[in-house]
Amino acid sequence: MKKNETQLGALHAGFSYFLWGLLPIYWKFLDDISAEEILANRIFWSFIFMLFVLLFTKKWGLFLGTIKGFARNKKQLYALIFASILISGNWYIYIWAVNNGHIVDASLGYYINPLVSILLGMMVLKEKFSSVQYISFGLAAIGVLIITISYGRFPWIAIALALSFGLYGLVKKLINVDSSVGLALETLVITPLAAVYIIYLFIQGTNAFLTTGTETIWLLIGGGAATAVPLLYFAKGAQKIPLSLLGFLQYIAPTLMLLLGIFVYHEHFSKVYFISFLFIWSALTIYSLSKTKLLSPKGFNEKQAL
Repeated sequence: MKKNETQLGALHAGFSYFLWGLLPIYWKFLDDISAEEILANRIFWSFIFMLFVLLFTKKWGLFLGTIKGFARNKKQLYALIFASILISGNWYIYIWAVNNGHIVDASLGYYINPLVSILLGMMVLKEKFSSVQYISFGLAAIGVLIITISYGRFPWIAIALALSFGLYGLVKKLINVDSSVGLALETLVITPLAAVYIIYLFIQGTNAFLTTGTETIWLLIGGGAATAVPLLYFAKGAQKIPLSLLGFLQYIAPTLMLLLGIFVYHEHFSKVYFISFLFIWSALTIYSLSKTKLLSPKGFNEKQAL
């Protein structure tokens, strides 16, 4: 039974990363609309979609109870607001990057993200890491440094995506709520601002609902489901599989994004980028293996005992 649960969990988590990896295709269909308007619609329709999910899964009472609980726990309320700002910023940078020919940079950001989480864990949570994990972080830093020196500019898209999502994960540790309720609350916080911006565009007569065809309207509405569905599958899968397996599966998304950027949208991928990615891929491989018996301190001790 446990084996079947693990397999099902891996399938759910893997599917969520697969959907995330293909998400650039979705936003590319909307590349004639500003990133700000896409973001506003993504937040608004994500919230509407999550309301239906909560009603369908009979979690409406839990949703309302969680909101009431914030009155007694201000720390969780502030964490929720900060998490909402972080994920909204992450979505905006990602949409802008995809629709402005920077899918490769975006994929780099999500490759770096696990290593940013390591750094945040060391600095904020005072977590301790093995020498192997320190090596992995050093290799990733070299990869980023190569890009910075070679191009004479800081890879801000990649770093901003990795840092915002890493901080989002850190803040989420302070919010102990159901995953679907959490997503509904996070979108709820920003939805009023998104709605005001959409109304402003309506008044100006530049809203996509007024100036584009039916296909674009449905794509904007569907952005809510495109956002929520992978997150819901991820939540289902993450609960049933080991963290080490989840660590390997998370590289599906940036790998698909990288392949899309190079082979479908023909973005430039220079030798310098390739060398930098080699360092980062090596870092991720070492870090992932450090979570298994193969390179963990316990694993080394077992080998020595043999």
